[in-house]
Amino acid sequence: MLMRGLEAACAAISAVMGRIGWILILFCMAFGVSDVFMRYILNEPSMWIGTSLQAAMVLLACTGGVYALQHDSFVKLDLFYANARTRTKAILDVITAPVAFIFLAVLIWKGYDAAMLSLKLKQVTPTAVPIPIYPIKFAIPLTGVLVFLIVFKQFLRDLRTLTGREAQH
Repeated sequence: MLMRGLEAACAAISAVMGRIGWILILFCMAFGVSDVFMRYILNEPSMWIGTSLQAAMVLLACTGGVYALQHDSFVKLDLFYANARTRTKAILDVITAPVAFIFLAVLIWKGYDAAMLSLKLKQVTPTAVPIPIYPIKFAIPLTGVLVFLIVFKQFLRDLRTLTGREAQH
């Protein structure tokens, strides 16, 4: 029951992140083309589009990472992993999971500290149009929590595979 709830929560989170990523891609395309048009055709460069595109790309990496991990779409070094049996893959995943958990814990911890400092300092971009940076910095530890949830779900699935309680996929 816990596993089904975790699967449903991860699927829902991934779907939302996928939609946000889709909107961010449209934003980047529309404003990227607009910026080029304004800069080179109208000779009137934008004061804010380039900076907002950089922020959108950070958010796109965050949303895309969650979505790709949920859908097992990450690029992997398949030298040993690709042809392995499901049980062998589960063993490798369980062995490497502590590294992922430690990395994500540090990312969440230090990302949160950086975001709080940014908020405390009311950090903005050093451009003609100051855009707040702290909302983007808060996206990093939040994404770390979401990725941690998906990695934990996969870890539980691997443990179930090793104990013979999970169907071989």
